[in-house]
Amino acid sequence: MANSLKERNILWILVTVFYFLPNMSSGQIVYSVLEEASPETTVGNIVKDLNLNLQELENRGFQIASGPNKRYFDVNMKTGILQIKDKVEREELCGRSLRCTLELEAIVNMPLNMYRFEVNVLDINDNSPTFHSSSLQLNVSEAAFIGERYALPNAFDADVGSNSVKSYKLSPNEHFSLDVQSGGEQSVSAELVLQKALDREKQPVIQLTLTAVDGGKPPRSGEINIIVNIIDVNDNIPVFTKSLYKARIPENASTGTSVITVNARDADVGLNGEIAYSFIKHVNNDRNIESFAINKISGEITVHGKLDHESNNAIEIRVQARDKGSTPRVAHCKVLVEILDVNDNIPEISVTSLVNVVKEGSPKGTMVGLITVKDDDSGENGSVKLKITEPLPFLLQNTYKNKYSLVVDGPLDRESQSEYNVTITATDEGTPPLSSTSVITVHVSDVNDNAPRFPEPVINVYVKENSQIGAVIHTVSAFDPDVGDNARITYSLLESSKSGPVTSMININSDSGDINSLQSFNYEDTKTFEFKVQATDSGVPPLSSNVTVNVFFLSLISLIPVALLRCNGSPGCFDSGLQVICIVGSGVSHLPLDNTP
Repeated sequence: MANSLKERNILWILVTVFYFLPNMSSGQIVYSVLEEASPETTVGNIVKDLNLNLQELENRGFQIASGPNKRYFDVNMKTGILQIKDKVEREELCGRSLRCTLELEAIVNMPLNMYRFEVNVLDINDNSPTFHSSSLQLNVSEAAFIGERYALPNAFDADVGSNSVKSYKLSPNEHFSLDVQSGGEQSVSAELVLQKALDREKQPVIQLTLTAVDGGKPPRSGEINIIVNIIDVNDNIPVFTKSLYKARIPENASTGTSVITVNARDADVGLNGEIAYSFIKHVNNDRNIESFAINKISGEITVHGKLDHESNNAIEIRVQARDKGSTPRVAHCKVLVEILDVNDNIPEISVTSLVNVVKEGSPKGTMVGLITVKDDDSGENGSVKLKITEPLPFLLQNTYKNKYSLVVDGPLDRESQSEYNVTITATDEGTPPLSSTSVITVHVSDVNDNAPRFPEPVINVYVKENSQIGAVIHTVSAFDPDVGDNARITYSLLESSKSGPVTSMININSDSGDINSLQSFNYEDTKTFEFKVQATDSGVPPLSSNVTVNVFFLSLISLIPVALLRCNGSPGCFDSGLQVICIVGSGVSHLPLDNTP
C-alpha cells in the first residue's frame, strides 16, 4: 500500500515537474562509462557534481525519473554515487553509431529541480570482425588480364571507432594482391587484383584467406576462405596419344569388327574439353574410308564395309578430334590399317600364247605354249605350283616368276595319237589350299614320215590271152598312214630291164591304180612280163615304195575246167591242176590250189 502511494506521488511529481519545467532551474552533467561495466561500477559523484550534501538527497526525495535508461543506473543514497545497476550493451543500444549517449533525468523537491545527465557509453573492443559466410566462391576466367579487380565482401565488426575494421590482409600467393581502400573511419573495403596470368590446366583452384583486422588494442580479426575457381577458356588443342596409329585386320573381317581405338586428350574442361572424333573426308579417299566407321564419342574405328586385300592392302585414314568449345579447336592423326590377306582367291591359269598344232617328231624342248598363272592373294596364299596331272610327253618349265612354258618332253607320233588334252592344275600354298585346272588341247600335225605301203611286195596277175584293149587287168592299192598330202598317193610305172619297155603294153591310172592293157596279148607271143609300180605320196619331200607285178597270160585252149565242182559252181572258175584260176571279165586272179578233198 505504501509503495503504491509512493509511486503515485512520484508520478504526480513528474507531471508537476514537466508542467512547471520552464520555470524551474535545471542543470546537465555528462558522464562516461565503458560498456559492459559490471553492476555497482561508479559512473559519477552526484552529490559533488550537483553541489548537494548527502542529507539533502534523502530529505528532498532525490530520484532518477522514469525512462528507458533508468534500468541501467542507480544512485547510492548513502554515498551520492551514480553507479551501474545493469550491464550496458553498447551494440544493443546504439548499434554502429559512433556516439552512444544515454540520457537520465533526476528530480529533487523543495524546491523542485530537475537535472539532466548524459552518460556516454564508451566502446570496448569486445567483438571480432566477422564475414557473412565462412567462404566465398569466386569465379575468374583464365583469360583474365593482369590488373583486373574483383570486389571482396566487407567484414562486419559490431564495435565502432578505432575498434572497428581498419584493414585487410591476404594470404601469400603468386597470382593476386590485395588493394585495401578506406572510405572513412567506419568504411574499409578490399579488392583482389590479378598480378599473374592464370592457367586453369596448371592450377584450376586457388585457395586464399582474407583476414579483416580491427583497430583495437590488442586487435581482433576474422577470416574468410576465398576459393578462386579458374574458369576454363578453350585455349588447349586436343592432343592424340599417338600421331600415327597402326592396325591389322583380315580382309574377311565382318561388319562391326573393331579395328583400333584412337584417343585424344584436351586439357580444357566442360565443352572445351569434350571431344568428338570423325574422319577427314576431304583428305581421305572416300572409297577407302567407306569401309570403316568411327564412333564419334569413343574414337573406336570399326569395319563398315567389304575389305579386299587384293585391291588395297593398306589404307591410310585421317582422323580429327574436335572439341566443343564456342570456337572449336582441332587435332589430327593418321591411322594406317593393313589389310591382311586371306586365301580367298583361286589361282587363275591363262594361256598367253599357244601353238595349236605341234609337228610330230618335234624334239624335246619344243615350245608348245606360254602359260601364266595368277593368284591375287599374297604370301603363301598367292604362291602357286603348276603341274600336269597325267603322264604325257609334255613338260612345264618355270621361266620367270608366275610364267611357264609348255614344251615337248617325249616322242610325238601323230599316227599313234593325233591329239592330247593336257590338264594343268594350279595349286596355291594357302591353308587350306585352293586349286584350279585348265585343259589345253594340243594337236599333233602330220609329218611325211611314212612311205606308202603295198599289202605285199610281189603281185602275180593272170590275164587270159586276147583280152580287150584297155581292159583293166589289175588294180594296185597302197596305204599311207600319214594324212593330207602326205597320204595322197599317185601311182606310176617303172620300166623293167627284164621285160623291156612296158609303157607300150600297159598304162596305170595315177590316182586309182588301175592297170590297163594297151594291146591284146597272145599267149603264144607273150607268156609273161614283169614291171614295177611305184606309189608316191604328195609330201615334201615325197616318199615312195615299189611293188613288183608279174603278169601271166593264159591260153584259153589249155584251160581245162576240172575244178568246177571245187569252185562250187562259180562260173569262170577253173582248176589248172596247179592252182585255181578265176577268170573275172578279162582279168585273171589266182588262188593256191587246195588239195583238201
